[in-house]
Amino acid sequence: MLSLLFMTKKKKRTLEETVLLVQQGDQELLNQLIDSYKPFIAKTVSSVCRRYIYESDDEFSIGLIAFNEAIEKYSADRGSSLLSFSEIIIKRRVIDYIRKQTKNQHISIDITNPIQEEESPGTVIVNELSLDEFHKKNDEQLRKEEILHFQKMLTSFDLSFSDLVENSPKHADARKSAIQTAKILVANPELKEILLDKKRLPIKQLETRVNVSRKTIERNRKYIIAVALILSSDYVYMKDYIKGVLDI
Repeated sequence: MLSLLFMTKKKKRTLEETVLLVQQGDQELLNQLIDSYKPFIAKTVSSVCRRYIYESDDEFSIGLIAFNEAIEKYSADRGSSLLSFSEIIIKRRVIDYIRKQTKNQHISIDITNPIQEEESPGTVIVNELSLDEFHKKNDEQLRKEEILHFQKMLTSFDLSFSDLVENSPKHADARKSAIQTAKILVANPELKEILLDKKRLPIKQLETRVNVSRKTIERNRKYIIAVALILSSDYVYMKDYIKGVLDI
């Protein structure tokens, strides 16, 4: 009897399993998911606007739309959780919104004057920093968040930034070759799954698909893994670095 009750007990879905059902067309579950994460959305939007956000605020609506966008685009293969992924999307969309608003308002910046209560959120931010400084500050924040998230991913592979510094190919051609190997790995679902699930580089399988020796792959293993993780995730700034080495 006890075992029967245990078997009939509902198993709680993970967030990622719920997202998969939503992506398959469960509209009711989508509405429930968005409603459940409204506090998370408000907190994320508030971190950008630097004030308490109400559900009636335009910025909150932007956050809702961005969260829905994150649900549609999310894939566990990216190597990050839905919340980490959606946080990046929400912040980017809100920042884009504030930039557009402040640009349209043609604000005259005077950081010596106190901020008036009737000023818009965009005006508040711009008056504190100036528009260019605001853009720079938020870009730096997003870049920092990417680096911290990437650092956690590296740790799960028993790697660190110091490992990458020590094991990065010294010559430009070698770096391009390692990046090309990482691209081939990420483009192959089977190899990518081995990397992300088993936390190891599938050297034997890669050897038959690239024009470099097994010894070279092994020598650049840590660098190839790092690049593959960047390519598999939504790292805007880190991908810009790779573009400087090789057009991806």
